[in-house]
Amino acid sequence: MKLEEIKGIAKQHNIKVGKMKKAELVRAIQLAEGNEVCFESGQASECGQDECLWRSDCV
Repeated sequence: MKLEEIKGIAKQHNIKVGKMKKAELVRAIQLAEGNEVCFESGQASECGQDECLWRSDCV
């Protein structure tokens, strides 16, 4: 997913984007949605979240 799309999702959750990097934004969105904050944590193969919006970028 492109950074601009991620910024749009972040703004929907009232997250102040500022100079946050992609991984920081995704984690902030995960937290705001009440999901496990696991993006790029090295757990993609064992997280069990196959339908995660960020899955293709996380692997």
